[in-house]
Amino acid sequence: MLRCGEEVVSEESEEESNGVNLMEFSDEILLHILSYVPCTDLVLNVRRTCRKLATLCLDKSLTHTVLLQKDYKVNKDKVKQLMRDIGKEIYQLNMAGCYWLPSSTIDHVTRCKNLVKLNLSGCHVTSLRLSKMLSTLQHLRSLAIDVNPGFDASQLSSECKATLSRVLELKQTLYTPSYGVVPCCTSLEKLLLYFEILDRSREGFMLSGQLMVGESNVPHYQNLRIFYARLAPGYVNQEVVRLYLAVLSDRTPENLHAFLISAPGSFAETGATKNLLDSMARNVRLDALQLPKAWINGSGLLQHLKFNNPFYFSFSRCTLSGGHLIQRVINGGKDLKSLTSLNLSGCVHCLAPESLFRKAEDDIDSSILESLVVSCCNLRHLNLSAAHHHSSESIGNHLCQLLSRLKHLLSLALPVCSITDVAASVEKPPTTPNVVPQTFGRKVRIGIQTYPRNLGDQANQKIESSVFWALMGSLRFLETLEIIGSSFSSAMPRNEPAIRNSLPPCVRAQSVGDSEVAAISQLTYLQSLTLAQLPNILTGSGLINIGLQCQHLQTLSLANLGMMGKVVYMPALMDMLKHCKCLRDLRLEQPYFCAGAQFFQALSHCSSLQRLCIVSRSGTLQSDAVMSFMANCLEVIMCHMFMGESLTVCKNLQQSIVRSFQAERPALNVVIFPLLHEDLTEVIRDVPMRHLDEITLFKSRVAEEPPNLWW
Repeated sequence: MLRCGEEVVSEESEEESNGVNLMEFSDEILLHILSYVPCTDLVLNVRRTCRKLATLCLDKSLTHTVLLQKDYKVNKDKVKQLMRDIGKEIYQLNMAGCYWLPSSTIDHVTRCKNLVKLNLSGCHVTSLRLSKMLSTLQHLRSLAIDVNPGFDASQLSSECKATLSRVLELKQTLYTPSYGVVPCCTSLEKLLLYFEILDRSREGFMLSGQLMVGESNVPHYQNLRIFYARLAPGYVNQEVVRLYLAVLSDRTPENLHAFLISAPGSFAETGATKNLLDSMARNVRLDALQLPKAWINGSGLLQHLKFNNPFYFSFSRCTLSGGHLIQRVINGGKDLKSLTSLNLSGCVHCLAPESLFRKAEDDIDSSILESLVVSCCNLRHLNLSAAHHHSSESIGNHLCQLLSRLKHLLSLALPVCSITDVAASVEKPPTTPNVVPQTFGRKVRIGIQTYPRNLGDQANQKIESSVFWALMGSLRFLETLEIIGSSFSSAMPRNEPAIRNSLPPCVRAQSVGDSEVAAISQLTYLQSLTLAQLPNILTGSGLINIGLQCQHLQTLSLANLGMMGKVVYMPALMDMLKHCKCLRDLRLEQPYFCAGAQFFQALSHCSSLQRLCIVSRSGTLQSDAVMSFMANCLEVIMCHMFMGESLTVCKNLQQSIVRSFQAERPALNVVIFPLLHEDLTEVIRDVPMRHLDEITLFKSRVAEEPPNLWW
């Protein structure tokens, strides 16, 4: 963009030879072009190139909303200058995840007197700084902050509390047991709570979920419309969220239309939560619902809850049967055209009429899926992962054939065993070395087969007649796709040691490999792709097709493809990476992965790459190759590698990267550590939440939250 602006001052003959002068475009077109440029560049650089751009760069359409959340090059001085120049023109400011900025940076936000929305999630903010800042923001209506150890609500001034009393939307991430600023927000309509409290302190002491003295002010929920709580693993998070829910159980807000609680593992129902749910069943009509599995399993709750125009349902990991899903939720297809997002991840019986005598591996009832597709024809986000959804041999009733009717899908998550052709899955397994070993064992020596480099060669392998090929062809506007093995579990831990063994893939998944991956290349607008536990990957040839055809791909996550003892798809992956010019995030999880010179040389072609994460049991790396890669790829700000190298090798490489590149890249975050080291969980807790949640930890992200939950 700067080069375009500089052409204004070039010689007239040069303009004529180019044929087009950017400044001859209308203001409307130029404003549209400038909207793709980061605000810091517009204000601090582009507007200095000529008078016309100086005026346009300060247009209200460009300064009204300032997004710094992924502007990894921004630093304290740039933020200070930005606030000085356009602070009064900013109405919405998003600094989420700017973990690298010192806490003093927040002081400059006070210049934005007209702020209506402010997102400081992931930023370092003390109680006193928060108080000083909010005291000046009288128009604020939407706020997102973190509550860290040491937060003291008594330090908030009366002016700060007056501002908080007018806040309608609050997103609060808790790293310590606290109500935070919730009791001060007496007008709340939307409350989002993220519980990231660890059960143990750094010193090893057990933490209590009881709130500290002075923290027991009662939250005000009378105007609440949306309540959302997401819990990280741990009993303390469960204890604290119960305190937030206690007030709701006394009096359910009349205008509540979205109630969502995402809790991993077991989160038992109590008398208070049962009273809350009973009150909701009597008094409110919901548009969005997500509950812990223990609150739904074995209860008749869904039969009594009333829905208005639902747009989001999540029954993740519930034992809800397909019969109950149709009868109690879909209600015979009535009023479900409004549903745009549905999460049935880990809901193993959701496509079967009943679950009492059914095995998880039994065939699905296609009539239930057909009812779901017909009733929810406007679905944009659908998650069916972490379950065995096996289609029967009935013609026209394959899961892929039924899903192809959902023409509005933008994101889709499926188990590997659900996409295989029934005929192919019942064929006798090959007796060649292509059979996937079910345990890690010793490395297997095989010859690397030649792989086709274009779609024409793949067509000779009868893939165009497969049901999955047809599904990919019908979902041309799909942006996010996840194909994950139903028994896959990542070796990367959250709050526990690394997983040393993995379960074998489903028998139905044994035939899924290169041809199915090649079918994905039909998704021209694909932006995010996750492939995990595809056992029949022999060469990875389909990856090359994706690299060539999916030019909008920004996020790629590959895990446990092919044989576990050898990375058979490495040549194809390196060939693919040479074409991924828009790739920003790459996550690789594979035992025995060799991060050597050839790999990093291929990765250097990804000129837009910002974040790299490699997880590999017994994996190796070449320090010189990593350093050369970091020097060549100037946009990379995150390098996480959890391998089989020694602690000394890892520490030395991490220190070298930080010492060499931290000054030029203020947001640089480097973690290189042995995967099976006993202190891995302590290292993980220091990773910025943005990286940990978005790339380092493996999980299915399709329909994880309601769409547009936060701006």
